[in-house]
Amino acid sequence: QVQLVESGGGSVQAGGSLRLSCAASGRTFVPSGTGWFRQAPGKEREFVAAISHNGARAYYADSTKGRFTISRDNAKNTVFLQMSGLKPEDTAVYYCAVGSSWRLPENPGQVHEYDYWGQGTQVTVSS
Repeated sequence: QVQLVESGGGSVQAGGSLRLSCAASGRTFVPSGTGWFRQAPGKEREFVAAISHNGARAYYADSTKGRFTISRDNAKNTVFLQMSGLKPEDTAVYYCAVGSSWRLPENPGQVHEYDYWGQGTQVTVSS
């Protein structure tokens, strides 16, 4: 089993910044490809960003490209999501997720490719 715990959410005004963290642990955890997703009320969960196990590859949704940066510190088993230029439409619960292996899923933007999820952290952006 893998446990994921998100933190760093909060309330900010439009244009502000937040940094989310995803701390991973588990029985035999190794650095793994990790995705960030978000879900707003009444909407489906959507892809935000993903990073490979060693940080060599990163992927972003069109809506977050240029504003969000995903990174990781494998010594701390933590993946970060630096969010800048926040907009009201970024308001959602943000989740991190990993697949069943250490590899980043072949389709990192697909919810069904991930097997372990955190409990989420709320991000609220006011105009």
